[in-house]
Amino acid sequence: MAFRGQSVLAVVPARGGSKSIPRKNLCQVEGTSLVGRAALTLKALAWVDRSILSTDDQEIAAEGRVHGLEVPFMRPAEFAADLSRSVDMWRHAWLESENHYGMRFDISILLEPTSPLRRPGDVEKTVSALLDGDCLSAATLSIAPAHFTPHKCLRIDKEGLVKFYLENGAGYNIRQNIPEKYYFRNGVCYAVKRETVVDKLQIMEERCAAVIIDRPLVNIDEPFDLELAGFLLQREKRIES
Repeated sequence: MAFRGQSVLAVVPARGGSKSIPRKNLCQVEGTSLVGRAALTLKALAWVDRSILSTDDQEIAAEGRVHGLEVPFMRPAEFAADLSRSVDMWRHAWLESENHYGMRFDISILLEPTSPLRRPGDVEKTVSALLDGDCLSAATLSIAPAHFTPHKCLRIDKEGLVKFYLENGAGYNIRQNIPEKYYFRNGVCYAVKRETVVDKLQIMEERCAAVIIDRPLVNIDEPFDLELAGFLLQREKRIES
């Protein structure tokens, strides 16, 4: 296995706590749980050396194993709280995996279960972007709709009055006047070199390559998002057929 001679650890993070949707990572889209969908993507990537699930929840761990993910350890509570940092969880998973498997992983990929519309090619492009340039990390991004850019966003002040987020926001009433594109993270894939997470405790802060995914995606945060994800998957199947 390995990708261009680099050993690869895949991490699927799935803690048990979820405020918006209880047991969110076990929710199903088109008959497969969110954890299961991440696992299916990894099964299609022969160059991944190990695919592990980082969770603090026994039921989620069992679901991961059903779909082929390894759970060599449970995530400690300190890395599974609402305010826990992703980078700390990732570093813990990386070092524990190296200790468990007795090998050093050159790079690692992180696949968030809450982004269920990923394709294997998205992940491969992300790892390629990491290795093609002088980068420490790579991340998949989506283009922000024009009405969600800083030029169009609004805020409400202490008096309850509407204000433009940018002081000169009123000057951008025409979409075409917005000077540049803006992007947001979609959770499809992050790829990092070992030093980035293990030594620097960073993910995207320094020399991060961008992989743009220019198709409809959804991040599962509310119950309606599950319905939307199912609709988009059905739509993809119709287009492919």
